[in-house]
Amino acid sequence: MLLAASAYEVVLAIHIMAVVVTFGVTFAYPIVFAVGARQDPRSLPLLHRIEYTITRWMTNPGLLFVLLAGIYLASDGHHWSEFFVQWGVAVVVLIGGLLGSVMMPTSKRAEQLALRDLGPGERGDSPSAQVEMSAEYRALTRRLATVGTLLSGLVLVTILFMVVKP
Repeated sequence: MLLAASAYEVVLAIHIMAVVVTFGVTFAYPIVFAVGARQDPRSLPLLHRIEYTITRWMTNPGLLFVLLAGIYLASDGHHWSEFFVQWGVAVVVLIGGLLGSVMMPTSKRAEQLALRDLGPGERGDSPSAQVEMSAEYRALTRRLATVGTLLSGLVLVTILFMVVKP
């Protein structure tokens, strides 16, 4: 049996896949950082580098795919006046702004501070060695956690709105 799909259905699938690929990993960051900090604090600089590299090369471009597919869907379905579409566009802009203005620079600064706090002698110590990170580093990681939680919440609420179409 040959499966037939409309252009709308294909773009809807691309839209959903783009959301999964773009934001899926971000929900794992709290676990990744908790395990990294507990098991080997020396991994923290690398984890921050991974975080901002994923944001730059996967999350930001993925956000563009989410937006472009959403524009097609809203246009094809004549949904521009509906709340869920306006909400979705606003959230894409907000997320993009927060990624560029808060998440990426804060992750880069956290990497630098982690390297500084660990110092050359500390990096060679055993993974189980207790390391006290600076108050400045802890403040940055709290900012990352707070804004990251906000972004994750926005993604989940947006998915809800896309499904129930209030």
